[in-house]
Amino acid sequence: GLRSRGELPLAALAHGDARSAADALAAVDAAAYRTFNLIVADARDAFWLCNRGGGAAIERTEIAPGLAMITAADIDDPTSARIGYYRPLFDSAAPPDPDRGDWADWQGLLGNREGSASGDPQAAMTVVTDSGFATVSSSLIALPHEGGAAAQWLFAPGRPDEMPFAPVTLLD
Repeated sequence: GLRSRGELPLAALAHGDARSAADALAAVDAAAYRTFNLIVADARDAFWLCNRGGGAAIERTEIAPGLAMITAADIDDPTSARIGYYRPLFDSAAPPDPDRGDWADWQGLLGNREGSASGDPQAAMTVVTDSGFATVSSSLIALPHEGGAAAQWLFAPGRPDEMPFAPVTLLD
C-alpha cells in the first residue's frame, strides 16, 4: 500500500534547513505516495514539492521571494478559481506586519467565503459545502529574516470566519 503523506513534513523537520529538506524529499520514491503539493520553507529559502503521480519523479521548484499561492493545482496557477479570485485581493491587501501584530487584512481574506463568479464554494478561501467538505483550521506563519523578530504562528482552530486566530507558543 501507499505510505502516509503525513510523514513527509516530519521528514522535512529532520533537516537543518529548507534547501536540504527539499533536496531529500525530492529524492523519495514518488510511487510510494498519492499525489501531493508540499511547501518547505525557512527564513532564507522556500520550495514547492509536487508529486503528480503516474510514475513521474517528485518535482522541486524554488519559490521566489514575495507572495505565492498554492491550491491542489500548480503554484500561482491562474486557472485555479481560488487563485484567480484571491490573488488580486492579496496583492492589494496590506501585508502582515508581524512585529506590530498586524495581520488584519490577511486574516479577513482567509476567513472569506466568497468565491469566483462560478459560484463554486471550493473557490472560496474558507470552504463550506453541503457535502461536509470544508475548511477546518487556518494558520498564519511569519519566519524572521536574519536579525529579525522571532518566528510567529497564529492558528484558528476552526473555520477562520468563526474562530479567532491565536498565537501558538514556539519552542527554540
